Amino acid sequence: MTIKLLLLKSGEDMIADVTEMAYGEDDSRRVVGYYLNRPCVVKMRDPNVLEDQSEGRGRKAGFEVSLFPWMPLSSEETIPVPSDWVVTMVTPTIKLTEMYIEDIVNYGKNNQSTAADEQSDPDNAD
Repeated sequence: MTIKLLLLKSGEDMIADVTEMAYGEDDSRRVVGYYLNRPCVVKMRDPNVLEDQSEGRGRKAGFEVSLFPWMPLSSEETIPVPSDWVVTMVTPTIKLTEMYIEDIVNYGKNNQSTAADEQSDPDNAD
């Protein structure tokens, strides 16, 4: 799994598990695009200034980061993007990577295995 943070020509910040779309071999190999698996738009909001009641001063809270599915009405999990639409691609921060894995990649996996375990457990029969 290669999780990357991308900036697209459209100005969108994306996070996804990225695979190269290439043709040719060795010296003639050319990357023509990328396959984005479970891509999400990354939105970051400015820090809120919270009022410290005891001292009457304002303090900054951390940035709020949200992930939204990119092309949510698509039935495909992997979406191809031409390389000329990618402005840059970098490694995301550890916290953003963990958030993506927990909230997007592993979403529902624990619930599904728990439900399967409950169904196969004969002690839970009514």
